Amino acid sequence: MFTFTSLFLGMPMKRKNTLILVGLAIAALALIWYFSTSNVVADNTISVKAKRGEFVIEVTTTGELEARSSENIMGPNANGLRNARIHRYTIEDIVPDGTVVDSGQWVATIDRSDLENQIRDQELEVEKLETQFIKTQLDTTLTLRSARDELVNLQYQKEEKQIIVDQSLYEPPATQRQVKIDLEQTERSYNQTLENYDIKQQQSVANMREVATNLEKARRVLNEFVELKSEFIINAPKSGMVNYKRDWNGQKLGIGDQISSWENVVATLPNLSAMNSRTYVNEIDISKVKAGQEAIVAIDAFPDKSFTGQIRDVANMGEQMRNSNAKVFEVMITIDGYDSILRPSMTTKNSIITEVIDSALYIPIEALNTIDSVSFVYSHSGKRQQVISGKSSETDIIILAGLDEGDEVYLIPPENADKWSLKRLDRDMLDKFKVEKKEKDTVDYRKVRQGKRPGGPGGKKGKGGGQGPQKRTS
Repeated sequence: MFTFTSLFLGMPMKRKNTLILVGLAIAALALIWYFSTSNVVADNTISVKAKRGEFVIEVTTTGELEARSSENIMGPNANGLRNARIHRYTIEDIVPDGTVVDSGQWVATIDRSDLENQIRDQELEVEKLETQFIKTQLDTTLTLRSARDELVNLQYQKEEKQIIVDQSLYEPPATQRQVKIDLEQTERSYNQTLENYDIKQQQSVANMREVATNLEKARRVLNEFVELKSEFIINAPKSGMVNYKRDWNGQKLGIGDQISSWENVVATLPNLSAMNSRTYVNEIDISKVKAGQEAIVAIDAFPDKSFTGQIRDVANMGEQMRNSNAKVFEVMITIDGYDSILRPSMTTKNSIITEVIDSALYIPIEALNTIDSVSFVYSHSGKRQQVISGKSSETDIIILAGLDEGDEVYLIPPENADKWSLKRLDRDMLDKFKVEKKEKDTVDYRKVRQGKRPGGPGGKKGKGGGQGPQKRTS
């Protein structure tokens, strides 16, 4: 019997190889065409079913861990720094960020060059005042000695005048009167010199007290500078993990960075048993976030770990995100429980649960389309079905009308879907939802007029009311 196999076996070897190569090439082209065609069809015909169930609305943000409380590792005495006219000092050396230290262990060394310059200047000031003290002491001694010598000479003159007066008893009255006048003048000069001596003595004492006080003050300042120099070695006030301080721009301050004497904090020892996640929410979503809401906090460094938490504070003032025009609001999340893996500055992914609806019909948000303010989906029935949408999460959106549970819709418009007819909802259905929305808006407006935030806990301000201080942007 003649068969293809017998024909093939009877061919020369060269022709056999040629047929094999041609067959393999045809098979490869067929496979490529098949899979590429299948992908196109699959991409254009992806559909999902409308589901009903619990609908969780959440806002997802990134953040950073920080300790709920911490103890500051202080720099040198602030008053001493200001007395030394040192308003900013430089970190010369510091332990690596995250180092665990014991109480009293070395943490950092501050650059002492500015203080040493002040010490040298003060030493010169002390030497100058010591010289001035000795000079004043010598001047006082000479001045008082001269005054005492003058008093002694006047005393001798007074005695001589008295002798002349005594010898003038037998002289004419005019002569007696003249010698008495000389005696009175000498006595008056003596009394005036004696009074001047007392004044000079008091003046000398005051001068000596002044230069002595200045010298003592200069010595005291010098001693303070010398004692302050020992404080430029920073030790830990207690055991803990060293966490670098951050400046106003959020940058950590390490070796070579400067610290203001008015802030005077070199580093901190965070309390790792109680942690927060500091995050920032876009202004579009901030109206959904309120104090007291639950959150799930995941740690980027440990993908398998997640923690529950609650919103503690929501800033009532937005701030500009760096290198962007976007406005964000700071949100502080307190993390429940304790885990030794949690460390400050770890990156977090925060899922803030803003609302949970027990039962709702929803579809993926990609399946919803809008043209001329009309929302619709591409139905599996081959029509564009008008729908009324409600609240949405980051992935899904609630359908209030237009679909039933199990209805299939396309995620991507099929081929020629723009030519499909639009199946509109009944006017009564549209009017119903318009009335419901208007009533809801009226209720919300009344709450605002009464000082209450719609959906919030009575419109509280500050802590507990979804408001808090404005902070840096992450």
